[in-house]
Amino acid sequence: MHILGVILGVLLLIGGGCISTYNGLKSAYIEVGAHYGQVENQIQRRADLIPNLVSTVKGYMKYEENVLKEVTDARTRVMGAKTPEEMAAANDQLSGALGRLIAVAENYPNLKADVHFTELMREIAGTENRIAVARRDYNEAIKRYNVKIETFPGNMFAGMLGYTPMKQFTAEEAAHTVPKVEF
Repeated sequence: MHILGVILGVLLLIGGGCISTYNGLKSAYIEVGAHYGQVENQIQRRADLIPNLVSTVKGYMKYEENVLKEVTDARTRVMGAKTPEEMAAANDQLSGALGRLIAVAENYPNLKADVHFTELMREIAGTENRIAVARRDYNEAIKRYNVKIETFPGNMFAGMLGYTPMKQFTAEEAAHTVPKVEF
């Protein structure tokens, strides 16, 4: 009877450990999804501001159609992204196109003085900051998830349950190059 009690106790401990590990893996996976949702939310917010920015700029920049087209095309790619990798690539393209638009806008003093343009740029800058925070939080959630599936006891069960490591958002390759500044 005593041996049966010990065996039952060991089985309960093993079962409890398995359940705890499964719940930890599932919680981490759900947390990653929630944080990615925030990244998407902020990128969507910026994408929603783009049409207003483009229409405001169009009246001033009659000869800069290619820059406006780049911004519009990049926004379309962001809206059509299906995976985190596609979203990251499209987001990088949109950030680059917006940077070129802002650089060209420097040549139009009346545009820079336009209240609507100034407010839109302030909104976009604030949204860029929110995107950076959301991406940081997403990367932290992925780190916690990856640690759970790659350390004991999660590593024993993760593969069997279909949990695989996830990739974090990373800086685009151009971010590793020091910009050349000329006066």
